Amino acid sequence: MPSLLLSRKRLLQGALVLLGLTLVALAAVWWVPLPERLSQSHSVVVEYRDGSPAHVFLAPDERWRVPTVVEEVDPAYVQALLALEDKRFFWHPGVDPLAVVRAAVTNVLRGRRVSGASTLTMQLVRVLEPRPRTLTSKVIESLRAVQLEVRLSKKEILAAYLQFVPYGRNVEGVEAASLAYFGHRATHLSPAEMATLLAVPQNPNRRYPSPQNAARLKLARDEVAQRLFDEQALRLGPRGARVSPEAALAEVRATAVPSQLTPFPREAPHAAVWLRAQRPGRGRLRTTLEAGSQRLVERMMREAAPELGAKGIHNGAAVVVDRERAEVIALVGNFDFFDTAHGGQIPGFATTRSPGSALKPLIHALAIDQGIAGPEQLVPDIPTFYGTYAPRNFDGRFQGLVRLEDALSQSLNLPFVKLLQRLGVERFLGALRLAGVTSLHPDPGHYGLSASVGGIELTPLELAGVYLAIAEDGHARPLKLLDEGRPEAGAQTIFSPGAAWLTRRALSLRDRPDFPARRRLTGLPPRVHWKTGTSFGHRDAWAAGSGPRHTAVVWVGNFDNTPSVHLVGAEAAGPLLFDILEGLGPRGRLEDVDAVVPSELTQVEVCAYSGYLPTDACTQRRFVFAKRSHVPTETCPYHQRVEVDVKTGLAVTPSCRAGRQTESRVYLSWPASIRRWLAEQHRLLPQPPAPAPGCEPGGVQRAPEILSPGQGQVALLIPGVPADQQEVPLEAEAEGDRELTWFVDGVFLASARADERVWWAPSVGTHEILVSDDRGLSARRTLEVRERR
Repeated sequence: MPSLLLSRKRLLQGALVLLGLTLVALAAVWWVPLPERLSQSHSVVVEYRDGSPAHVFLAPDERWRVPTVVEEVDPAYVQALLALEDKRFFWHPGVDPLAVVRAAVTNVLRGRRVSGASTLTMQLVRVLEPRPRTLTSKVIESLRAVQLEVRLSKKEILAAYLQFVPYGRNVEGVEAASLAYFGHRATHLSPAEMATLLAVPQNPNRRYPSPQNAARLKLARDEVAQRLFDEQALRLGPRGARVSPEAALAEVRATAVPSQLTPFPREAPHAAVWLRAQRPGRGRLRTTLEAGSQRLVERMMREAAPELGAKGIHNGAAVVVDRERAEVIALVGNFDFFDTAHGGQIPGFATTRSPGSALKPLIHALAIDQGIAGPEQLVPDIPTFYGTYAPRNFDGRFQGLVRLEDALSQSLNLPFVKLLQRLGVERFLGALRLAGVTSLHPDPGHYGLSASVGGIELTPLELAGVYLAIAEDGHARPLKLLDEGRPEAGAQTIFSPGAAWLTRRALSLRDRPDFPARRRLTGLPPRVHWKTGTSFGHRDAWAAGSGPRHTAVVWVGNFDNTPSVHLVGAEAAGPLLFDILEGLGPRGRLEDVDAVVPSELTQVEVCAYSGYLPTDACTQRRFVFAKRSHVPTETCPYHQRVEVDVKTGLAVTPSCRAGRQTESRVYLSWPASIRRWLAEQHRLLPQPPAPAPGCEPGGVQRAPEILSPGQGQVALLIPGVPADQQEVPLEAEAEGDRELTWFVDGVFLASARADERVWWAPSVGTHEILVSDDRGLSARRTLEVRERR
């Protein structure tokens, strides 16, 4: 009896000890950290839209280790791996007891070590934490393998193995090996490729692809294939194919093994580096870039670089967008990524630059939408001062009066500065933000009227969003570059389809100054509307536009702001834009969608000369398109019907008609500002006749309007220069050819007709300027004069 109690006591003690050890082991499983390399960063892979790798970066530890998803690896390879290395992977706890017994018996019978018992989990431990091949190491690896099995799922363990398994040199993982060995991902593998990928990890340093290892690699691959075919663990060919194991093995043996490592993809470098910085921590970046389009645009930009470089132009960027999907399909950041002398690694597509005249189409569309102007209307193109701002055209010349759509196609500055003044700078900036422009300065009032002609900066990507809205009937959609699995943001309407249609029509005119000289011989791709831009000082050249399927933007210039007289949009950027649109565009005859007039446009009768609503003095008229809900309401200011005395040719009114032979005549009458400019050009135009004595016209009377000095203008005097050499021009707009009288600080200065300019020698201080016509109607303006310091 005592012996029985003693046995029970010892049994209980043993059970407690075993329980304690089990608890300690379980605690160790959770308390001891997992191998550090499991959380080590891997290579970042930037992919094309079809999933093929565009650019692979080295991992931080200088190894090629591509993120691996088990479901994306060829299932036949995974099946063969398990059959070769670990048949009971999905049920053992990290250590396979049956494999241990089998290996022990085999090794004892053979008298040497011919078989191992390592599971995939133990092999993973050995890869993550290399140790000397000793019995102690084997025990530690077994314990670590059990820990992995407790802490991780089988799928996670398999994924880690596939990602860290060594393939020679600094290549790790089946995805990286497939790219380095065969030039493609491991999603679809041939039997020969599978056998190769299974053979190398058994002795990676002596079997990785190289001329020295070729024989060893082929022998090992063929042995692996033989074994797998014998065990029916390697597929014989495509699904449903009738291939014998012998034939499949013969095909594997006849397939050459890779003799060297294939360079990893390094395409679209600017986009890849930029996207990696935008999405830190992401292992795979699936983009919307199309491999063929990206390579074509890169080649076009690369081929243009030598000719542009000879002209002092060393940087360029291009953006191409699929119009239907609003997806970026090509993105080039510079001519040469490795041109360190000229900032070759700067991503030009995301760098803000002055767009020159490239934003005028947006102003044109917004103005039509608001009923401020119509494409057919005459607008003034004459020198004008806006405070201290005096815009000029690119060629330094002015045209006087020009149709708005011609002003757009000829890229005249003055009409659009005036249009932006009427439209409002903040409304214009709001439209840019709706179109996806995020680089604008947030402070209200930061931008002025010069924003219409390049006094603003945005990126080629942002400009592409603006031109996509023009092409897509005023609907702005966020440009998509990454497939992130999120719902797409809805489109923003920034102007109407009718305004977009009228703007595209103006941008499709080909007989214009920015028509590239080379294209006069080769022509343009079908259905293209475009605009070029050149920034102040010849520092940036732009071309932006759309074809039937794509919207594209090209910028060329110098990141260090070095100017070049050759930096002109039409000649430096325009040919590249048209080459891109033609190279990517569809072939054959296409339906012209712009042949259908939007329903919101209606035909309006206007004066054939001015484009404004006709008065009874407009004898020639025509119909033009205008937005139905915002038809311009201004009547023609240029035609004037005057009743004249036949004998004297002077104008009469009903009150002084008696006793005279009169007739009604039509005259063209230009504003005083236009007449003043024409007079300075030594060009005189006929004017309506002066009123006959006693026949002053009555009716509505409009006071003069001071044009110069501008509202809020501050005049700066240069010290040491006489005041009479720094005179300020005084100009006003008035009805007819009235006599105007000018006063400064209440002191009479001069009298002159409305179409004449008066000059005043200023002095430091604040001065009140008053102008009065011969009817007593007047206007005032305050001018501050300071001394420049």
